[in-house]
Amino acid sequence: MPENDTIPSAVQAAVARHSHDAANLVQILHDVQNQLGHIPEQAVDQVARVLGIPPVKVAGVRGFYHFFHDRPHGRYDILFSDNIIEHFQGKQELLNYICTQLWVEPERVSEDGMVRVGSTSCIGMSDQGPAALVNGLPVTRLTMERVTALVDLVKAGKPPAEWPAEFFQVADNLRRADALLGEPLERGAGVRAVLEKGADGMLAEIDKSGLRGRGGAGFKTAVKWDFCRKAVDTGAECQEVGGTICDNTAATVRYVVCNADEGEPGTFKDRVLLNSYADLVFEGMTVAARVIGARQGFLYLRGEYRYLLDKLNGILEQRRRDGLLGERILGTDFSFDIAIHLGAGAYICGEESALIESLEGKRGTPRNRPPFPVTHGYLGKPTVVNNVETYASAAKVAAKGGEWFAQIGTAQSTGTKVLSISGDCERPGVYEYPFGVTVRQVLADCGAKDIHAVQVGGPSGTIIGEAEFDRKIAFEDLATGGSMMVFGQGRDVFEAARNFAHFFAHESCGFCTPCRVGSRLIAKGMDKIASGHGTCADVEELKRLGHLTRTMSHCGLGQTAANPVMQTLEKFWDHYDKRLRSKEFEPSFDLDKALETARKITGRDDAWAHISAD
Repeated sequence: MPENDTIPSAVQAAVARHSHDAANLVQILHDVQNQLGHIPEQAVDQVARVLGIPPVKVAGVRGFYHFFHDRPHGRYDILFSDNIIEHFQGKQELLNYICTQLWVEPERVSEDGMVRVGSTSCIGMSDQGPAALVNGLPVTRLTMERVTALVDLVKAGKPPAEWPAEFFQVADNLRRADALLGEPLERGAGVRAVLEKGADGMLAEIDKSGLRGRGGAGFKTAVKWDFCRKAVDTGAECQEVGGTICDNTAATVRYVVCNADEGEPGTFKDRVLLNSYADLVFEGMTVAARVIGARQGFLYLRGEYRYLLDKLNGILEQRRRDGLLGERILGTDFSFDIAIHLGAGAYICGEESALIESLEGKRGTPRNRPPFPVTHGYLGKPTVVNNVETYASAAKVAAKGGEWFAQIGTAQSTGTKVLSISGDCERPGVYEYPFGVTVRQVLADCGAKDIHAVQVGGPSGTIIGEAEFDRKIAFEDLATGGSMMVFGQGRDVFEAARNFAHFFAHESCGFCTPCRVGSRLIAKGMDKIASGHGTCADVEELKRLGHLTRTMSHCGLGQTAANPVMQTLEKFWDHYDKRLRSKEFEPSFDLDKALETARKITGRDDAWAHISAD
């Protein structure tokens, strides 16, 4: 526990660094935890007092995000990625081994307070797993030898900064590049193009390109930007200019937000785009800002990619020096800048309204819609939210034109798609293809053989069997945010669905009952089947729960949480059928069995010491 006088100074420094703005509460708590190791109650009270907000709000935000702690987690916080791909790669065996070697129970801090070992949701490293976060930094390609070396370093008390550099190497693994990633774009080309064409001209190019959001839903980018640029902030102040009242549209404050909270298990393309193509992303955000009339942008970076933060801030600073960000960009009247906000471990913040809530320093609870962010977004102002790949594509459209982009892909899905390929293949990594490529072609290119199933679009997407491998990656067929997990023959699809069920139960924001309770009941139902006590009645209950969560949940997380179970029940029934103990209902709790310990203690095993099945 930090000394009492340490806490106020840590809080004061953190709050001052973020302009005493309660909208930066998540960033403030990051800074406090960096200084103190955790966020104690005294820090919660101090932050609330300095910001002038209720302590319960600060405590609520601290409790919502997985990477914030209310108690010390030791000098070494080791969290293994819990993606099903890494389970198949031996993650659990490695976790058990390190716990044995360090004398610590999973998910607990060791008795000496030195280390915690546990699991966390997918950290975006499944192309080079098993992987783990050590004090927030990714350690990749874990083997028994590497874990043994890691144990020795922990026992010796060496800080991670002194560990071998190869432990922390994260490769791009870019296996195939096309129009987006294969042809370099001169820094500033997109900005110069939008300044030359003007907002209207550039919006026309974006529209001509047919560019659609790359997050999976595929909403037309030009339509979204146009909605936002036409949105009027009724609270905006207008000044009298030359005897006339200015157009309130021009006076409206607008924002550009980049959703870099790529949390879908098996997805890691944004990691590569941010590591090696960040200029392209920032270029696209600047183009969007000119089109909609925004002066401020935010990149919301998922907490698992914290290791990229300094590099990204360095690139932003270089763009400012080059006149591509800040006041009077390239000597014009166009002013725009970008700030990076760091997430703290919450899959739900990939939903755009939950992301905006987090940007505003709140719990990441999705908002009711309508109104939509394009009219009521960050701080209630019109806001465009697109993902990393969409902005990178917009930069290319700005520089090379809408017609060039529209000639790539299919009529309904123009351009290219960047895919994250992991699992049972010889060459996992990032692949870029024109829209319309078949799953079979992708599998051939990544060296996947004897494949049983492919999970397209992550757990919330679609699982397909071999009969569907000729389907196309396109909005009109298999829409995807970019994840493809490959399962070879012999892989247990049921276990994949069970892993996904637990993922959704863990990541539910808890706002609505159908998702909060339904996702947990689905996970428990899968556990019952896995334990050998499942029946046909349990399968029917899973279907009922799946229908309930799909139709009654508040947001997309709950509406898709049942997808893995419902789809595998339909397409891979044999993986369930072989586990079912009987066709009749069997309770998940056996009262008589629970009394077995008491019978042993008392030495009784007569009829009166048993609960009759009758």
